[in-house]
Amino acid sequence: MISIKDAQGVTYDAAKHFGVYGLQKITEAQSKRTTVCYSYFQPNGGAEMSSSPKERVYYVVKGSVTVNGPGDESHVLNEGDLIYIAPGEERDMMVNNGKPAEVLVFIVTP
Repeated sequence: MISIKDAQGVTYDAAKHFGVYGLQKITEAQSKRTTVCYSYFQPNGGAEMSSSPKERVYYVVKGSVTVNGPGDESHVLNEGDLIYIAPGEERDMMVNNGKPAEVLVFIVTP
């Protein structure tokens, strides 16, 4: 078992993200395949369009974000909402309403 207290974690800078800071709560080194991060998005923060070979799940703890896929695909996520992003699937993300957002991110390595 791995137990992580609220303020514990390792700070990180997520590639292709802006206006965000976060804590890695669980790393692949601890769990073998899963990374869990708590991301704090500032007003107007987000992530550039990109893809990853890893599965991702975003759970919105506070605030609101929009996650866009290729083409016209767009998902507005509010507190309590989540989205699954398959390996290789492109996405970008933007904070809504000019207010901060907090997102719990689960990343699973194949």
